[in-house]
Amino acid sequence: MRKIIIDCDPGQDDAIALLLAFGAADRLDILGITTVAGNVPLALTEKNARKLRELAGREDVPVMAGCERPFLRKLVTAEYIHGETGLDGADLPEPRLPLDPRHGVDFIIETLLGEEPGTVTLCPTGPLTNIAMAFVRAPQIMPRVKEIVLMGGGWAEGNVTPVAEFNIYVDPHAAAVVFGSGIPITMLGLDVTHKALVGEAHLRQWRALGTPVGDAAAGLLDFYSRYDRERYGVPGAPLHDPCVIAYLLAPELFSGRMCNVTIETASELTMGQTVIDWWRVTDRPANAHVITDIDADGFFALLLSALKTL
Repeated sequence: MRKIIIDCDPGQDDAIALLLAFGAADRLDILGITTVAGNVPLALTEKNARKLRELAGREDVPVMAGCERPFLRKLVTAEYIHGETGLDGADLPEPRLPLDPRHGVDFIIETLLGEEPGTVTLCPTGPLTNIAMAFVRAPQIMPRVKEIVLMGGGWAEGNVTPVAEFNIYVDPHAAAVVFGSGIPITMLGLDVTHKALVGEAHLRQWRALGTPVGDAAAGLLDFYSRYDRERYGVPGAPLHDPCVIAYLLAPELFSGRMCNVTIETASELTMGQTVIDWWRVTDRPANAHVITDIDADGFFALLLSALKTL
């Protein structure tokens, strides 16, 4: 059993990441879910995480609210993609169970101090505010982290500016703290997630399960896909955040290389860019395993298998 903390900002793609993790209960020990402001404000991300926990029947997993704004910059959200609730596309009931009263940052710190060093993987799928804040407040936890597997950044392009990916752009100063932490990092950015496009055939498979989880997943991603279909003319939307959980379960589906990744925090023109030294043209040491390719068929087979268990 791999011990993980999922730090997220649900969001339809975060929702599928959570369902994938919930469906792997025999392999992933989810110590807790912390939420952060990102795709939508914090009041919605924490509620959405609780909705998904109850949809999957995993009331045993605590959900905590974390930071409601980035370190230094004004919060940028993405309702234009995710809808006003963040989970538009599925009519999920209001959660019955309350939010865990602990602050998400406190939970991260307390959990890492309470577990054996090198046994907990941090899995951020949103802006890195909570993770960085925990490191700043309690730097003694950093050597205790096994690794960080995150969704964010990109080598070739951005999706919120010409060069910046949303999660990093929202809080680039937090990202700079995380990438400068010295902790082993696996980065799943746009280069790989844009090769994991969900299409109509996948949605039909999920609806055919005849379960509330299958119907909800299909509804969420049918809504979510509309933006990419209309803006980019592609057949479906990239499943960014589920790639994090898929990597934990089946790393053989992915490939990349060790690189130095530096976060741009000074220039408004390129704010939030992940400057990736892919060709090793600098002497900066490698600090991240940058993933750029995926076996998409294997990825979707893994996801379908997990949804069947819920």
